[in-house]
Amino acid sequence: MSEMEGFSDADFRRTILRALRLLAVVTAVAAPLVLWKLGWQSAVLLLVGAAISGSGLYEWLRLMTAVMVRMDGGSPARPMGMILLGFFLRLGLTVVLLYVSLKLLNGSVYALAGGLALGVLSLTLEGLRLLKAWTV
Repeated sequence: MSEMEGFSDADFRRTILRALRLLAVVTAVAAPLVLWKLGWQSAVLLLVGAAISGSGLYEWLRLMTAVMVRMDGGSPARPMGMILLGFFLRLGLTVVLLYVSLKLLNGSVYALAGGLALGVLSLTLEGLRLLKAWTV
Protein backbone atom coordinates (compact mmCIF):
# COMPACT_ATOMS: atom_id res chain seq x y z
CA MET A 1 0.00 0.00 0.00
CA SER A 2 1.47 3.35 -0.98
CA GLU A 3 1.50 6.15 1.54
CA MET A 4 -1.04 8.29 -0.30
CA GLU A 5 -3.62 5.48 -0.31
CA GLY A 6 -4.08 6.24 3.38
CA PHE A 7 -5.11 9.82 2.54
CA SER A 8 -8.58 10.14 4.03
CA ASP A 9 -11.48 12.52 3.58
CA ALA A 10 -10.53 14.09 6.90
CA ASP A 11 -6.99 14.72 5.62
CA PHE A 12 -8.42 16.38 2.51
CA ARG A 13 -10.76 18.51 4.60
CA ARG A 14 -7.94 19.58 6.94
CA THR A 15 -5.73 20.49 3.97
CA ILE A 16 -8.38 22.69 2.37
CA LEU A 17 -9.25 24.35 5.68
CA ARG A 18 -5.56 25.07 6.34
CA ALA A 19 -5.27 26.52 2.84
CA LEU A 20 -8.26 28.77 3.54
CA ARG A 21 -6.70 29.90 6.82
CA LEU A 22 -3.37 30.59 5.08
CA LEU A 23 -5.24 32.52 2.37
CA ALA A 24 -6.87 34.68 5.04
CA VAL A 25 -3.56 35.36 6.81
CA VAL A 26 -1.70 36.24 3.61
CA THR A 27 -4.58 38.48 2.52
CA ALA A 28 -4.60 40.25 5.88
CA VAL A 29 -0.87 40.95 5.50
CA ALA A 30 -0.98 41.87 1.80
CA ALA A 31 -4.03 44.16 1.82
CA PRO A 32 -2.48 46.90 3.99
CA LEU A 33 0.70 46.76 1.91
CA VAL A 34 -1.28 47.14 -1.31
CA LEU A 35 -3.32 49.92 0.31
CA TRP A 36 -0.14 51.78 1.24
CA LYS A 37 1.61 51.23 -2.10
CA LEU A 38 -1.21 51.31 -4.69
CA GLY A 39 -4.23 52.89 -2.99
CA TRP A 40 -7.59 51.79 -1.66
CA GLN A 41 -9.05 50.72 -5.00
CA SER A 42 -6.26 48.23 -5.61
CA ALA A 43 -6.56 46.97 -2.04
CA VAL A 44 -10.28 46.36 -2.60
CA LEU A 45 -9.47 44.53 -5.84
CA LEU A 46 -7.00 42.35 -3.94
CA LEU A 47 -9.70 41.58 -1.36
CA VAL A 48 -12.21 40.77 -4.11
CA GLY A 49 -9.73 38.41 -5.77
CA ALA A 50 -8.92 36.73 -2.46
CA ALA A 51 -12.63 36.36 -1.63
CA ILE A 52 -13.31 34.76 -5.00
CA SER A 53 -10.33 32.47 -4.56
CA GLY A 54 -11.40 31.51 -1.04
CA SER A 55 -14.95 30.81 -2.15
CA GLY A 56 -13.56 28.60 -4.91
CA LEU A 57 -11.54 26.58 -2.40
CA TYR A 58 -14.57 26.26 -0.13
CA GLU A 59 -16.74 25.18 -3.06
CA TRP A 60 -14.13 22.60 -4.02
CA LEU A 61 -14.28 21.28 -0.47
CA ARG A 62 -18.07 20.95 -0.67
CA LEU A 63 -18.02 19.27 -4.08
CA MET A 64 -15.30 16.79 -3.19
CA THR A 65 -16.97 15.95 0.12
CA ALA A 66 -20.22 15.23 -1.70
CA VAL A 67 -18.45 13.08 -4.29
CA MET A 68 -16.49 11.14 -1.67
CA VAL A 69 -19.60 10.48 0.43
CA ARG A 70 -21.36 9.17 -2.66
CA MET A 71 -18.40 6.99 -3.62
CA ASP A 72 -18.26 5.53 -0.11
CA GLY A 73 -21.90 4.47 -0.45
CA GLY A 74 -23.24 6.89 2.15
CA SER A 75 -26.16 9.18 1.57
CA PRO A 76 -25.09 12.78 1.08
CA ALA A 77 -26.37 15.42 3.46
CA ARG A 78 -27.69 17.39 0.49
CA PRO A 79 -28.68 16.15 -2.94
CA MET A 80 -25.95 16.44 -5.55
CA GLY A 81 -28.20 18.64 -7.70
CA MET A 82 -28.36 21.27 -4.96
CA ILE A 83 -24.58 21.25 -4.60
CA LEU A 84 -24.13 21.65 -8.35
CA LEU A 85 -26.73 24.43 -8.40
CA GLY A 86 -24.77 26.22 -5.66
CA PHE A 87 -21.58 25.73 -7.68
CA PHE A 88 -23.05 27.33 -10.80
CA LEU A 89 -24.65 30.15 -8.82
CA ARG A 90 -21.28 30.92 -7.22
CA LEU A 91 -19.66 30.83 -10.64
CA GLY A 92 -22.21 33.32 -11.99
CA LEU A 93 -21.80 35.56 -8.95
CA THR A 94 -18.05 35.45 -9.46
CA VAL A 95 -18.38 36.68 -13.04
CA VAL A 96 -20.69 39.52 -11.95
CA LEU A 97 -18.37 40.47 -9.08
CA LEU A 98 -15.34 40.51 -11.38
CA TYR A 99 -17.14 42.63 -13.96
CA VAL A 100 -18.46 45.14 -11.43
CA SER A 101 -15.12 45.39 -9.64
CA LEU A 102 -13.20 46.03 -12.84
CA LYS A 103 -15.82 48.45 -14.13
CA LEU A 104 -16.17 50.56 -10.98
CA LEU A 105 -12.72 50.43 -9.41
CA ASN A 106 -9.80 52.00 -11.19
CA GLY A 107 -7.23 50.03 -9.25
CA SER A 108 -4.50 47.74 -10.44
CA VAL A 109 -5.63 44.65 -12.31
CA TYR A 110 -2.47 43.03 -10.97
CA ALA A 111 -3.85 43.38 -7.44
CA LEU A 112 -6.99 41.50 -8.53
CA ALA A 113 -4.89 38.83 -10.24
CA GLY A 114 -2.73 38.60 -7.13
CA GLY A 115 -5.80 38.08 -4.97
CA LEU A 116 -6.99 35.34 -7.30
CA ALA A 117 -3.55 33.73 -7.23
CA LEU A 118 -3.44 33.67 -3.42
CA GLY A 119 -5.76 30.67 -3.36
CA VAL A 120 -3.49 28.72 -5.68
CA LEU A 121 -0.45 29.77 -3.65
CA SER A 122 -1.99 28.75 -0.33
CA LEU A 123 -3.21 25.41 -1.68
CA THR A 124 0.22 24.73 -3.21
CA LEU A 125 1.99 25.51 0.05
CA GLU A 126 -0.39 23.28 2.00
CA GLY A 127 0.06 20.51 -0.56
CA LEU A 128 3.84 20.75 -0.27
CA ARG A 129 3.57 20.69 3.52
CA LEU A 130 1.36 17.63 3.31
CA LEU A 131 3.74 15.93 0.89
CA LYS A 132 6.65 16.62 3.22
CA ALA A 133 4.70 15.17 6.17
CA TRP A 134 3.85 12.01 4.15
CA THR A 135 7.44 11.39 3.05
CA VAL A 136 9.08 11.87 6.45
